[in-house]
Amino acid sequence: MSEGPIVRVENVTFVYNPGSENPTVALRNVDLTLYRGDYLVIVGHNGSGKSTLVKHLNALLLPTEGEVWVKGMDTRDPEHVLDIRRSVGMVFQNPDNQIVATVVEHDVAFGPENLGLPPEEVERRVEWALGVVGMLPHRDRASHLLSAGQKQRVAIAGVLAMKPDVIVLDESTAMLDPVGREEVLKTIRRLNREEGVTVVAVTHFMREAVEGNRVVVMEEGRIVMEGTPREVFSRVEELREMMLDVPQPTELSYELHKLRPDFPPDLLTVEEVVEEICRRGGGVR
Repeated sequence: MSEGPIVRVENVTFVYNPGSENPTVALRNVDLTLYRGDYLVIVGHNGSGKSTLVKHLNALLLPTEGEVWVKGMDTRDPEHVLDIRRSVGMVFQNPDNQIVATVVEHDVAFGPENLGLPPEEVERRVEWALGVVGMLPHRDRASHLLSAGQKQRVAIAGVLAMKPDVIVLDESTAMLDPVGREEVLKTIRRLNREEGVTVVAVTHFMREAVEGNRVVVMEEGRIVMEGTPREVFSRVEELREMMLDVPQPTELSYELHKLRPDFPPDLLTVEEVVEEICRRGGGVR
């Protein structure tokens, strides 16, 4: 029998400042199911509800209406909050807000130590987590001397050392340069594909959305599209109407398709576009 969902979001509505003169409805009747091994990417404009939604996954926020279940635990039950936060780890946009120690390995050890684990287990987890993100050679470095990309990888290692089932990255590459962004993406790919970690990534970079096996598009607190990256990004005109971009290779293949209807309109990567053009003998005539 197949394993059930690791996270279930059921008919969730969330209101900021309920009962005030100006309540803000941030989520409206959202349903979402997350399975072990998923790499789910959430895209949408600022204010669409992306961050509000993912903060429900580890009980940082609780539904105004509806329910969120993590490994069968109701996030509204105070007795389960610690277990839920051990199961779902969060990495935020600014790594400086998550780094709490002056030395890299001490920072990564902070979470496991607070779980009350014995020193030998803490050491094993620190070494493993730093190895996974490629920061083991920097274990003795001062945290403030790291690049932004390195700091973000340390922040990810700190979450990994807690051994969560799910890692949520809330715009965690937004402040990085292209090199740092690729460092973090490479780490996330490895975690998902080699370590089996379930990933939820909020991003406004459509290039990153291609990494996932599922994409969710949010608008005005609702999920308005959901599917594989190819399914979602093939809906170019609908995304344009929402003032959202598509990956540049998809934009190119879509325009070439308009010139030549036999050219695939839904290519996602530069490699796919190059391969298709080469298959045609170097052109689209």
